Amino acid sequence: MAKKLLVVDDDPSLLLAVSETLRAEGYAVVTARRGSEALVRVAESLPDLIISDIRMPGMDGYALVRNLRSAPRTRLVPIVFLTAKDETADRIAGFRTGVDAYLTKPFESEELTAVVSSILDRVQRTHSDLARMFGEQEEESVELVRDEDLTEAEWRVAEAVARGLTNKEIAAELNLSLRTIEGHISRILDKKNLSNRVELALHVRERKAPE
Repeated sequence: MAKKLLVVDDDPSLLLAVSETLRAEGYAVVTARRGSEALVRVAESLPDLIISDIRMPGMDGYALVRNLRSAPRTRLVPIVFLTAKDETADRIAGFRTGVDAYLTKPFESEELTAVVSSILDRVQRTHSDLARMFGEQEEESVELVRDEDLTEAEWRVAEAVARGLTNKEIAAELNLSLRTIEGHISRILDKKNLSNRVELALHVRERKAPE
């Protein structure tokens, strides 16, 4: 399943240009015209990454980021500022607020897609490494009880995530396509109301068989 991106900008032409650029790279893109609308979109479905302007009516980009960083469910969602504000002070303010990257308009398509891809790859590697660390803290002989909310196939994928395997490694182990694995993980996170692979790994490791 394609990574979900949220693009926030009050300029409809810029919003369209950014969205088309990202969709051409295979991402699933949703949009919002202001900060308050972005919060509604996030509440509906947690995105894998957010790209936002700073200058917007009502809630600006800084306020949006502070709101997201203050909530447990969204505090780790990567955020990229894409804005016309290009002074050093603006960049410093953006990074202090909690953004992961700062790009200026007019944007270069290759730079934007490279930044998005790099951040998403880093997030997946980090989640996999943390999941592996949690898995190594448990004894290998621990028997896990399947979560009845998950199908057998979803549980196998969830258990592999808990062992710290990447999506590609899980696909190879289970002889499934990478897209199928991504779809399973997305559905598992939605079913269990989890935000990322680390929370999923912790959930799986808590399913110990009674002694």
